[in-house]
Amino acid sequence: MQSEYIEQRNGGYYIAGTPISLDSVVYSFNEGQSPEAIQEDFPSLKRAQIYGAIAFYLDHQTEIDQYLVDTHREFEGSAIRLEQANPALWEKIQRAKAEAALGERRP
Repeated sequence: MQSEYIEQRNGGYYIAGTPISLDSVVYSFNEGQSPEAIQEDFPSLKRAQIYGAIAFYLDHQTEIDQYLVDTHREFEGSAIRLEQANPALWEKIQRAKAEAALGERRP
């Protein structure tokens, strides 16, 4: 699945000729951002590239949505939990959450 504006490489979809993933544009689009707002986030992209990426997504929505779900699941499965990677930081975050929760309960 490729188009003038999208290419597959390294197991993912990218805006052709750029390091910017299709995922980035799709997530922004699905959050309701306009192509103009997306261009503000990615100024190296031309407006035509953004519209091309959106058109590609809409033409292949089922496949791309499944790809995004699979990619997210794979990322979650391979991520090292912070609790294991940095126990001291994990403890600090847990203490801060507990203190914040106590602060919210006080009148």
